[in-house]
Amino acid sequence: MSDATASTPTGEVRVEVEGAVGRVTLAAPERLNAVAPPMLRDVAEGVRRLDADPAVRVIVLSGDGRAFSAGADLGVHVDEGDLDATLFWVGAAVRAVLEARTPVLSLVPGVAAGAGLSLALSADYVLVAEDAVLVLAFGALGLMPDGGATALVAASVGRARALRLALTGERLSGTMAERWGLVSEAVPSDAFAARAEELTAQLATLAPEGTALTTAAITAATLDLDATLAREESGQQALLRTPDFVEGLTAFREKRRPAFGS
Repeated sequence: MSDATASTPTGEVRVEVEGAVGRVTLAAPERLNAVAPPMLRDVAEGVRRLDADPAVRVIVLSGDGRAFSAGADLGVHVDEGDLDATLFWVGAAVRAVLEARTPVLSLVPGVAAGAGLSLALSADYVLVAEDAVLVLAFGALGLMPDGGATALVAASVGRARALRLALTGERLSGTMAERWGLVSEAVPSDAFAARAEELTAQLATLAPEGTALTTAAITAATLDLDATLAREESGQQALLRTPDFVEGLTAFREKRRPAFGS
């Protein structure tokens, strides 16, 4: 693939190649890059396409505007089939990132929530702004974390803190996320763009085979991706059909606290 910029069929994901750098950008800033099934499919396909290009030495995963991604798009026209498809495709996108032989750098200058956080954390190196907001926003909907988050978060911060984040929906700053070990690095927002450029250039100079074997070995040592995604898909599909999810979704749209189990 020569240097090029291409929007995917949805127009909401850009796939670009600039020399040794491949970029996959969520491009729906008007809704904080909230993801829908076609976007997630395009992310998965874009990552795999860039990973297959021998000229690409690093893949940068980011979002347009001030957010990485606010999570699943829960607009008023989303139905049960859309949410099932979102569950499938977020797993596919995360798998594409985790299985890439090319190093993947995710850039999180602002919000990364729910499925968006899962996608960001699947990268090999996660750079966040110190004032970014990271949240597992599933519990407020009566759901469980998905997109590999149950393993990705626990592998990074341990069981106790993973449960704390999942059960309370605590909003973690970029600074605290780095302190806990959830992300690779946090920098001040005014230094974020420069550090992102520096890291991109550094990762692009690494030995491809050595890097591929290193990331694969560490991922295999810390994650059982197949089992994780199977558990999450089974559990989430069941939860999507409960009265508590209906209440959680209604409360989200009405901007109020949910009343579960009533």
